[in-house]
Amino acid sequence: MDFQRYKNLLQETWESKDFFKGDKIIWIVLVWLTAISIVIVYSSTGALAYRRAGGDTSHYFLRQMEFQAFGYFIIIGMLIFVKVSKYNKLANLFFISSMALVCLGLIFGRGGEGTGRTLPLGFFNFQPAEFAKVALILWVARLLANTQKDPRLLRIAFFKIMTGVGAICLLVSLANFSSAVLLFLTAFFMMFIGRIQWKFLVSVGILGGALIVIIYFTAPYLSEKLSIGRFATIRSRLEMMIHPNKSSEKGLTQKEFAMIAIHRGGVLGVGAGKSEISNFMPAAFNDFIYSIIIEEYGLVGGIVVLLLYLTFLTRGGIIIRKSSRAFPMFVATGAVTLILLQAIINMIVSSGLFVTGQPLPWISWGGTSQLFTAFTFGLLLSVSSETEQELKKKAESEFNSECGPSDEEMVLTKF
Repeated sequence: MDFQRYKNLLQETWESKDFFKGDKIIWIVLVWLTAISIVIVYSSTGALAYRRAGGDTSHYFLRQMEFQAFGYFIIIGMLIFVKVSKYNKLANLFFISSMALVCLGLIFGRGGEGTGRTLPLGFFNFQPAEFAKVALILWVARLLANTQKDPRLLRIAFFKIMTGVGAICLLVSLANFSSAVLLFLTAFFMMFIGRIQWKFLVSVGILGGALIVIIYFTAPYLSEKLSIGRFATIRSRLEMMIHPNKSSEKGLTQKEFAMIAIHRGGVLGVGAGKSEISNFMPAAFNDFIYSIIIEEYGLVGGIVVLLLYLTFLTRGGIIIRKSSRAFPMFVATGAVTLILLQAIINMIVSSGLFVTGQPLPWISWGGTSQLFTAFTFGLLLSVSSETEQELKKKAESEFNSECGPSDEEMVLTKF
């Protein structure tokens, strides 16, 4: 029965040629980000290709195109086949599954310096933290949406959210602290929009700051004596912000290479494919890709990318404001927050103002990150599409009620 329904939906969509539902400006932003990604990934993965792909400089470029093409299929499939209300029903399952996958990643996974970030699946390395980002949005959106009408239930939702977010962030932080921070900030902003009382939010902010201070001072003991997580890495990155000059004692760091790349780029850049710094930066195609964009295309290129994300923020805000139902509104809020925060973190890191690691959404090279970024875009576009349909039906209904019954309807009524 469901198969026939999906078949009918696909046929109707094909006949109407309306594959690209939802906000058209966001689709345009997505296409522009795709074009930038393909060009800059080809340029920044040259050294990586010689190290790992036998000198085939097109290997990672083609791989990126494959993942992005698959990402578009994910978005279009979500728009055609899945209603936003379905995610509400699946939110708990997604969140529990993400917790299980993060645990499996810590036990059986592998990654840079044995961090356990990825689960090797043979043909594909899966990053559980990327799935956790999407699962967290849906789960928090469900809890907030179901408790908006009762302040007492909203307080209960807050403690549930903090318990779940605290657990998932703790697990993710053992493999990737920056992803844990991103998860926490996304949930925090969703709670702010969800009318959680200020006193609770302020107490959470203080607790988060205190936790970072505790990690900083206990990191040597936790890492050396108990061998727990990446706390030594967290401390070293905090040290690099507090004492930036000491980071150069053992040679140039990626942060300093990024600053050199930005200096070389100037206003107009050195030209497409002419980056030299990408040959020396291990994460040039990922965490520091924004600095390579500026090196090749200058300040102008950097501003263009920034404007694309700001346009995404503006259109996302319009979608959130138009949404008439709580769950879709919170889903859209989480999707916009996640993508924008991740973009801001990448840009700040690439500018040398902070030291951590997050890919630039839909631009950085990656597999799992690309697919779940596509899923996040799909969530936002699904909310936009359904909101547009609801507003259209409402307008038609109001128009019909104002105009009254037609002459033909009046005649039929008499008979």
